[in-house]
Amino acid sequence: MEKEEIVVIGFWTSPYAMRVQIALEEKGVSYHYVEEENLFHNKSPLLLQSNPVHKKVPVLIHNGNPVCESLVILQYIDDVWKDGNLLLSEDPYQRAKARFWVNFFDTKIADCGRRMWASKGQDQQAAKEEFLESLRLLEGELGDKAYFGGENFGLLDIALIPFSCRFYTYEMFCKFSVQKECPKLMEWVIKCNQRESVSKNLPDPYKVYNFVLEVKKKLGN
Repeated sequence: MEKEEIVVIGFWTSPYAMRVQIALEEKGVSYHYVEEENLFHNKSPLLLQSNPVHKKVPVLIHNGNPVCESLVILQYIDDVWKDGNLLLSEDPYQRAKARFWVNFFDTKIADCGRRMWASKGQDQQAAKEEFLESLRLLEGELGDKAYFGGENFGLLDIALIPFSCRFYTYEMFCKFSVQKECPKLMEWVIKCNQRESVSKNLPDPYKVYNFVLEVKKKLGN
């Protein structure tokens, strides 16, 4: 049997790329990681060829076939590599719930995060309030469970945990504490970081903060 060729195109601060890396490592799948050096300017030919529609990371290239968009990639990983932990529950209702919360996060919380560091004044304050309200909703969904899927580290955990490395940045710009506001959610963050697949792929929060400062400087705000 020929050896599979698995490539992940990512960028070190992209939580969406981190999702893919975590999922592959939870499955025990070896892959080659390619850092997109110029994500904001002069994107690489490999990225443009692999994702000509959105021109964004992450991209999973499996035996020459590119798969784009992180949630699509996670579902693909679960379909292709059956060994190891299932990312999605076999129960249709639980699968639907996980997809719902990932969509909620991607459409609501990710936008709040950007506005918290890129805006000022009332818009920044509104973004902070929306962000914390959304985190509380997620904390309610987590409840007293170890992970969002119960005892199993699954799709929703993998989709959400990469953003925790941005919490420090949000806290610095908006003067609040996720630990104080959502203590149970932070317990979950700590638990997730005890997994090697998570701890090795999430960058240092202070490094992320310094990167955002540089981006703000370049944008002139």
